[in-house]
Amino acid sequence: QVQLVESGGGLVQAGGSLRLSCAASGRTFSIYAMGWFRQAPGKEREFVAASSWSGGSTYYADSVKGRFTISRDNSGNTVYLQMNSLHPEDTAVYYCAADRRRVLSTNGGEYEYWGQGTQVTVSS
Repeated sequence: QVQLVESGGGLVQAGGSLRLSCAASGRTFSIYAMGWFRQAPGKEREFVAASSWSGGSTYYADSVKGRFTISRDNSGNTVYLQMNSLHPEDTAVYYCAADRRRVLSTNGGEYEYWGQGTQVTVSS
């Protein structure tokens, strides 16, 4: 099994930046894909960004392209989400997810492991 713990959320003004971190523990050797999802009040969970084990393959939601960057450390056990030029629309609970399957997916249903989430609030 794999455990995921997110950190780095908080309150920031529009145009500001935050960096989210997600640390994986347990059977981390089996992880291939790690990603970020978010859910705002009254809205469905949506894909934000995902990365392969090496970080060589990444994918971003159109809404965050050019503003957010996903990266992983050398071990692949920590994933980061650097969020720049934040908008009020980015306000949501952000969830880290991971999966051992060798597929980079934008579908949350394909991810086996999930963190508890970290709140990001962007004031206008």
